[in-house]
Amino acid sequence: MSLMDLQSSGQGGHAADVKIDLILNGDSIPVAQLRSGFLLLDLAADHPPGMASIILRVDRSEERWDVRLPDGISASTKRVNIVTQV
Repeated sequence: MSLMDLQSSGQGGHAADVKIDLILNGDSIPVAQLRSGFLLLDLAADHPPGMASIILRVDRSEERWDVRLPDGISASTKRVNIVTQV
């Protein structure tokens, strides 16, 4: 069976449902990308440095960890530096 046959029959790979949120003072902020040492927000608003949590959901699985925002969040950029708390 070719790749075209799999695609047309709907029997291909699995597309995971992935959602990432930054939890800050009880508010959930959607994350566009998560990288080592920083993340990119869909929409940014000013916020001072402090603690936050990241929630990563993949299909029915969820992982949560605490991070520090050493530079806070600036409305002028979607990039937010993060430091993982151990």
